[in-house]
Amino acid sequence: MNERTPGTPPLIQPVPSGVHRPLWSVMIPAYNCSHYLAATLQSVLRQDPGPELMQIEVVDDCSTDADVEALVAAIGKGRVAFYRQPENRGSLRNFETCLNRARGKYIHLLHGDDMAGDGLYADTAKLFEQYPEAGAVCTGYSYIDEEGNYLWGGNVLLPTPGIISNWLPAIAEQQKLQPPAVVVKRSVYEHLGGFFGIHYGEDWEMWVRIAAHYPVAYTPRELAAYRVHTTNITSRYFQSCQHIKDVVKVINIIQAYLPAQQQRRLKRKAQHNWSVYFARTADMTYHKYNSPRRALEQAMRSFMLHQNKVTAYFVFKILLKVMIRYKQGGKK
Repeated sequence: MNERTPGTPPLIQPVPSGVHRPLWSVMIPAYNCSHYLAATLQSVLRQDPGPELMQIEVVDDCSTDADVEALVAAIGKGRVAFYRQPENRGSLRNFETCLNRARGKYIHLLHGDDMAGDGLYADTAKLFEQYPEAGAVCTGYSYIDEEGNYLWGGNVLLPTPGIISNWLPAIAEQQKLQPPAVVVKRSVYEHLGGFFGIHYGEDWEMWVRIAAHYPVAYTPRELAAYRVHTTNITSRYFQSCQHIKDVVKVINIIQAYLPAQQQRRLKRKAQHNWSVYFARTADMTYHKYNSPRRALEQAMRSFMLHQNKVTAYFVFKILLKVMIRYKQGGKK
């Protein structure tokens, strides 16, 4: 049996001849996110062009929080296909299953707690038509809370739609996207393989890998929503500091995708950017997750990743809070 965390990009097989190929495959990997899955499905169904043009399928990794098949049947009313893994495979293997089960020309891997914004499929299809050389299209996006309320907007990469120039060095410096805002040609996954190696930052590694081989198109319209909540993989990894270990691994992996003369500079830039991000979020670990020890470890690991004024400041700040037993729920 394949390991849960593949050490190399899993093979994505071409669609067999004679199989109907819709334009779209909206593949929804799910694991214990049933509280959000109805909203995810509704966000897709609101803009459904019909089964001739769009495959919609939930791939469940043996969730234990609900009867996911019944939920999909109730919301999808026969329109949404359902596949359940024979056993829990882990997120990367579930993504691999999604990609191999997808039949469409374009794949939107929409996590079961995120949402597609109105117009996402129409707008990205137009961009693929306008820029046929593009291997992927990414869009503006927003962050939402557990109840679906708007929190803030994501990075704006271009003021108007188009191909992102110098995208490889830009995305190699730091993650600038969220998964629901990225649509990829199936042929690209067939060429480059699936997600591998780590469970935090696996998407960033993929976007860098794609950028090394293909142009990427972009629209600044906020056409996707990334949900922030305490039970997703990102939040769990923040509480264990596994996220920093994984990002260090990604930084090393992506060096092979970069021009040799840029590797050293981009690596140091990535180390700086991620260290600042992790240092700043150490306060979140301290307060939101009520975990002073983990917050201090996160601040220290940030400083070890790259020594700068910001990381040094947060090491001192969190250490002081721990020493005086500062109230976890208090003001920062």
